[in-house]
Amino acid sequence: MKKWVRQLAIGTVALFTFGIISPSHEIWTDLRKDHDTDDYERREAAAIEYSLNLPKRDVPVTDLLQRARNVSYEKFGTKIGPKIQADFDRHIFPEMASVLKKTYALDTVDRTALAITEQPAGNYGERIFNVYDKETGDELLYFHVRTEKRPQEGYYYNFHYHSFADDFAVHHSLGDIYWSKDTPPRWLS
Repeated sequence: MKKWVRQLAIGTVALFTFGIISPSHEIWTDLRKDHDTDDYERREAAAIEYSLNLPKRDVPVTDLLQRARNVSYEKFGTKIGPKIQADFDRHIFPEMASVLKKTYALDTVDRTALAITEQPAGNYGERIFNVYDKETGDELLYFHVRTEKRPQEGYYYNFHYHSFADDFAVHHSLGDIYWSKDTPPRWLS
């Protein structure tokens, strides 16, 4: 029942019963519950039908990007993270997202099967995460961060990735973040 029709009916009944059956009477709440349940079920059925009719390639890349950010923060840990997170969000992550979106857009990639490895490398390991195809097991990208000591400057974190397109041989730079002259802590710490 349309909302305005229901309100008209409630008003009319209240008027003809001289207020004995008011708009707050329990018969109207039962009617509202039935109406709200029907409306909810109708919307839920429409949403399910819509999602079933979506083309397989329209799965949003947002989930992949969010997982990439979360795994990166996990790798930084509580000692490194607070110091480099702002620079990472400002300079590195947009580049990382661009690479992920380009890979996501490839015609040869099944977008619904893309996944990110769960555990980043600890200690002084480079791996942040790998992007792979869940169905075939093929790895597509390796995202790494390397700690570099530059003479007279100090320590930097060099963010880069390797791609399946060149057999993972080339370092594709995403950018650098300065740490300090002091030796940085281990990853995941």
